[in-house]
Amino acid sequence: MNILVNAKESQASLPALPLPEPMPNVDVYHLERELRLGEYPDCRANYDRYLASSAREADVDYLPVKLDIESVSRCNFRCQMCQVSEWTKGQRADDMTLAEFKSLIDEQIGLVEIKLTGMGEPLMGGDSLFDMIRYARERHIWVRSVTNASLLHLHDNYRKIIDSGINELQVSVDGADKEVFETIRGGSKFEKVVENCRLLNGYCKDVGQTRAKMWTVVQQGNVHQLFELVELAEYMGFTSQVFSLDLTNWGQDDWRSRNEAKNLVSHIDSETGWRLVEDGKRRGIKVSFWNIAAKYDTASPENLCPWPFERAYVSSDSRVVPCCMIANPDVLEIAPIKNGFSEVWQGNDYRDFRRAHIDGNIPPACQNCYRAGV
Repeated sequence: MNILVNAKESQASLPALPLPEPMPNVDVYHLERELRLGEYPDCRANYDRYLASSAREADVDYLPVKLDIESVSRCNFRCQMCQVSEWTKGQRADDMTLAEFKSLIDEQIGLVEIKLTGMGEPLMGGDSLFDMIRYARERHIWVRSVTNASLLHLHDNYRKIIDSGINELQVSVDGADKEVFETIRGGSKFEKVVENCRLLNGYCKDVGQTRAKMWTVVQQGNVHQLFELVELAEYMGFTSQVFSLDLTNWGQDDWRSRNEAKNLVSHIDSETGWRLVEDGKRRGIKVSFWNIAAKYDTASPENLCPWPFERAYVSSDSRVVPCCMIANPDVLEIAPIKNGFSEVWQGNDYRDFRRAHIDGNIPPACQNCYRAGV
């Protein structure tokens, strides 16, 4: 069966496939949000203002309800589809300190959720990462993070990250065998990642927690291994697997040409998608699909990208970036944080950025996520 289809067919067929859900399920996610809102009246008031707004206004009277926070902007891998592979020594800036993280969390009373990751491998930050997770979780903020799994065996990291109280950990696995995996994820060791995933999921099972989710970026180099990847997920002990079907260009023309070449064949037809879902069920794995092939557009406010109106990305050196699809302030920066994030969020630069989206003047770095012709 041919599993490769063109982009137009993919856009039409994939929305019916299952979308990723929070771990362990959406009910737990909603419960945690209610705990946050119930315990912190200022957070509840901010959330109510957010819900009452159109969420598509240049001037907003609420703080963001979600943030991506980059704890480190350095990585030990050189993945072929990632901008980090071209950074000097795989690093862009210094790590965020625990004090800086706490200050950001304390100021942003509106937060109900954070993704504690960025362009780097979070575990390279050492125990500071676990301290950050605990600090947010003590305030009932939902915490998600991402790892390449290469460092989970060191210093009992596989235990520490679960014991920190993290809600969800996405583990990146982009190949079902050594050759494919190590080709895509430069600098990796396939056997060690597999071993570490088994350690992680084994510990989760021992302590009765469901936290880890396998995440695969589908691309030209691994699209032939989709069913083998589900089989590998079972072997490593995952109960959830996401196939991500879009490669970002990081808002950069050179990466657009490279990743579009890899992305041309990485479209899955609906029939194959459902076969993967059924295969997962037989193995005790919930298979889902993350896809932004159905792009945003400027035809109506509700079709605009939601990021400018509800969340942002804070880099490890305290610079505000529009989103994780750019994730590099050297490409597009709203403003540096000087007197707190709130000043940036409600300042002129962010107001102008939102207005550009509302008016249909989509910034070049954002256009990859919009339909052609914006």
